Amino acid sequence: MFPDCKGSKWLKFLLPVLVLALLLFLRPTREWLFDLVDLFHQLDVGVIREYILSFGIWAPVISFWLMIFQSVVAPLPAFLITFANAGLFGWWKGAILSWSSAMAGAALCFYISRLYGRGVVEKLTSKAGLEGVDRFFDRYGDYAVLVARLLPFVSFDIVSYGAGLTSMKFWPFFIATGIGQLPATIVYSYVGGMLTGGTRLFVTGLLILFAMSTFIALWKKIHNDKIVAKVAKPSGDVH
Repeated sequence: MFPDCKGSKWLKFLLPVLVLALLLFLRPTREWLFDLVDLFHQLDVGVIREYILSFGIWAPVISFWLMIFQSVVAPLPAFLITFANAGLFGWWKGAILSWSSAMAGAALCFYISRLYGRGVVEKLTSKAGLEGVDRFFDRYGDYAVLVARLLPFVSFDIVSYGAGLTSMKFWPFFIATGIGQLPATIVYSYVGGMLTGGTRLFVTGLLILFAMSTFIALWKKIHNDKIVAKVAKPSGDVH
């Protein structure tokens, strides 16, 4: 649970006030945020790459911030940043940057849910998206976060929000996120550093098939675990 203390109460109050002030009273900030959303909606790795590169020595910081931004304003495509990082900084440095910033974004989404609850999260994401994540957690239980991180077509950020709305503790969530996200980040970074255009799309399709195969294997394990648990469960005393 998020700690119930005076500090968290003040944070809960101050954060929306700060965001509202930035949006209402600083027109350049508001326009910049809208431009960022449009930047992601173009679905062009080259555009993201040039935007990050335009900040010079601050490029890694901007990339880190962009990943956090796309996490909060779900669902924006994070793979664009991962590919861009690989092209700009090399695949392994890009992978470290993408993974660490994605972890920071996941933690922020988790605690936003804990602080503000479902109503606010639905406005940041969507009601339908959260309901889908609810079913995902109901189906896979403790495995849900790990399964979701292995599937590129399951929204990374909505799962982070959804986890914060459950009784799941932060550290199990954070560790499962880190383990599940690391292989995909490494592979996407390696591919992103080498490939462009149609070849990249082709390999991305192969990666999706690989993720689906991994998911099926994991689903079979979960299913078998449930069967074993039912068989092992005592049926009660017979009188």
